[in-house]
Amino acid sequence: MKLFKSLLVAPATLGLLAPVAATANEVTINDFNAAEEIAVTNSRIDGLEARFNNLEAGSFSETTTASFGVDFLVGAVDGASSESATFDYQMGIGLETSFTGEDSLSATIDIGNASSAIGGADGLNFDSTSDVLTLDGLTYTFPVGGATVMVGDNTDISGVYTGACAYSAFTDYMGNCGTGNSVGVGGNGATAAVSYAFDSGFSLAGGVSSTPTALLTEEGSDTFGIEAAYTADSYGLALAYADAESTTYWGLNGTYAFDFATLSAGLESQDDGTEATGFFVGLSFAEVGAGSLDIGMGTTGNFADADTEYYIYEASYAYPVNDSMTITPGVYIREGTTDQTGFGVKTSFSF
Repeated sequence: MKLFKSLLVAPATLGLLAPVAATANEVTINDFNAAEEIAVTNSRIDGLEARFNNLEAGSFSETTTASFGVDFLVGAVDGASSESATFDYQMGIGLETSFTGEDSLSATIDIGNASSAIGGADGLNFDSTSDVLTLDGLTYTFPVGGATVMVGDNTDISGVYTGACAYSAFTDYMGNCGTGNSVGVGGNGATAAVSYAFDSGFSLAGGVSSTPTALLTEEGSDTFGIEAAYTADSYGLALAYADAESTTYWGLNGTYAFDFATLSAGLESQDDGTEATGFFVGLSFAEVGAGSLDIGMGTTGNFADADTEYYIYEASYAYPVNDSMTITPGVYIREGTTDQTGFGVKTSFSF
């Protein structure tokens, strides 16, 4: 009986509600003005775009540029503690901005995983930051008169040096033409340096680097360096002196461009109570097929007369796939208590 009553009441109820629904629809449609609603919506969109443009324009200076470099390395070393084939990578991010058009504030950020025999310090010396972004240098460079002044943290004194090395090293031992402690002098943290280039091709540069928490005091470590260089169209020479606490260095490197190749050489002496010397010589062939070839040899460090000298030999071929990608296979033989032979293929990207 209740079900029968419900069936009778339902149609009646729907009949009463229908006019009400129709009236509500008429009110809603009549109250809606399409043109006004579109105008309001467009106004809100324009406001959001204006806010976004203001944020975009003010968040990144027009004078700031960013550059990126990535290196992949696959290789192995025969004679190392582990002779397995390995993969290493490193990435560098450079940020640079100018406030006057003549100055430069730059930051370098590195990340890498190098821990293998070929990617480590005894090989190509790739960056190893345990896959963590690390600030590698923060530098401000500005002109004073005709000179260039550089100040920064984690900055090498040699950042303002001219140098005279045209060789493209495959291993770290060949870097700076074997004069990495003098012409390629580094730093202890906080660095200030200045350079001046004469119109005749001569240049002078020098600086000091000190522990940031103990500037120029006995509690910290200090390094002083100075360089004189001359650059001409086909050759160049650079002479440098460095004093790193109780050790002093003299370094000389030079380069000469022949018609078929460019010769680079370096000689460095070290005095820490015992005198030691090291040398380097290399040839760079700019056009070998579609790429360039570098061949070099030198000592693995500075050796005293009483020491047994060890040498390293290397060869590498750089093939540019395009403007932003270069593939460089290379091989080296490093003498030591255990001789090692390493082979690797480095793929470099710049963008």
